[in-house]
Amino acid sequence: MRKNAWKENLSAYAFLSPWIIGFLLFTGGPIIVSFLLSFTKWNLLGSPRFIGWENYKYMFSGESDFLNSLKVTILFTVINVSVSVIASLFLAVLLNFKVKYISIFQFFYFVPAVMPSVVMACVFKLMFNKELGVVNYLLSLIGVDHPPNWLSDSFWVWPTLAIASIFTYATGQMMLIFHSSLKEVPKELYEACDLDGANFMQRFFYVTLPSISPIILFNTVVATINSFNSSFTLIYPLTDGGPDNATEVLSLSIYKNAFKLFDMGYASALAVVLFIIVALVSALQFRLSRNWVHYD
Repeated sequence: MRKNAWKENLSAYAFLSPWIIGFLLFTGGPIIVSFLLSFTKWNLLGSPRFIGWENYKYMFSGESDFLNSLKVTILFTVINVSVSVIASLFLAVLLNFKVKYISIFQFFYFVPAVMPSVVMACVFKLMFNKELGVVNYLLSLIGVDHPPNWLSDSFWVWPTLAIASIFTYATGQMMLIFHSSLKEVPKELYEACDLDGANFMQRFFYVTLPSISPIILFNTVVATINSFNSSFTLIYPLTDGGPDNATEVLSLSIYKNAFKLFDMGYASALAVVLFIIVALVSALQFRLSRNWVHYD
């Protein structure tokens, strides 16, 4: 029996080995290296020089832009997660109606999800261009003589990012997950609502949302992690952190310090702090979910 169990375990690890090797090479290894480099001064050319906690001390001093980047990152995450989760749930509810040619609508709703975020960002950059953009052209047709300079105004850039967030990869993926979860809500609950004379909104808030609350938690946590880590792919081609660092998120700050200022040690320290922030926020989300997520 022991020999057979050993062979089964060996076979299991053999099948898992591609994932384990990939994790060690491309995820686990870089995390450890980044943590070690955060205690060094390194410009990518010479050898790393150990400096202890200096990178972290500088980060939390008044001389760095860390606190501004952290504030911008939190603001972007709140907007991005709220908009993408609500939009994906709204689209999933629409797709759940039984109408003709619903598969065609499903295709068009999901098209932005298979487009690279960089491509989508470039499209929005052209659409919201002050002089050549189609958005300002449409506004001029309805009598707006002085349309906003969307990407160069620290106020209007945030509505632009909120709109762009709807058409990202995450929204399409969450829409499919919500769409599948809505099909799993027991029909008996809706039939009971009909007998009690409940309208659509009452059915949605008192039956649908509690029934899919675990899926809402899952999508919210995943969207939060993606917003912290993958905001670079949307913001860098769209605003490059501007105007006046109004959209300089932490992931963009890490990139600029590493590959523009060649301060890999400080960039690694920023990455470590970002990792800790994501872990704490995710843990907080799971802790708060006990008050509103229903697993029965």
